[in-house]
Amino acid sequence: MKKLITVATLGLLLGLCATAQAAGDAAAGQQKAATCAGCHGMDGNSMNPEWPKLAGQHVKYVVKQLQNFKNMARVNAIMNGMAAGLSQQDMEDIAAYYENQQLQGGQANPALVEPGEQVFRGGNLQTGLAACAGCHGPTGTGNPAAGFPSLAGQHAQYIETQLRNFRAMERANDPGQMMRNVASRMTDQEIQAVASYIQGLQP
Repeated sequence: MKKLITVATLGLLLGLCATAQAAGDAAAGQQKAATCAGCHGMDGNSMNPEWPKLAGQHVKYVVKQLQNFKNMARVNAIMNGMAAGLSQQDMEDIAAYYENQQLQGGQANPALVEPGEQVFRGGNLQTGLAACAGCHGPTGTGNPAAGFPSLAGQHAQYIETQLRNFRAMERANDPGQMMRNVASRMTDQEIQAVASYIQGLQP
């Protein structure tokens, strides 16, 4: 009986150690993220609308994207190279650092707020387009447990590019083709409007 208890205790301790090792260290992540600052900004608020803001993004989502860039499930000439040398711990640390940063939001084009909000909150019943809020939340802050990213305040240009990439099947690292299925039902006008609306959302 004592032997069984000892084995069970040892297993529990090993499991806890593994969990502790996998958990991200934001302080270590700040140092490791220094090489990311050129594109994403020192605090994860990129200035170039082509590159995503990472400040406030959920750990699970950032880690998955880095893993996908490393194993080429998501293709980007710059990011594939940047992620190639990262360990799992590096990814966890970097993600923890960015999650703890304050996102600096943007502004929506006033002319696109109404159509953008319609797509984001209600989708398009005629074409079967699902509402973005169903997965990303009514305020665009995502669902960290499910791995759905926060979108609020993200650059409209970046959002547009990703939606078009999903629609063209050029980006294919979405589980179950969720985003590809959604984007395939979107018109250029809907993509532009919802991207602008998302940029104006305040997390």
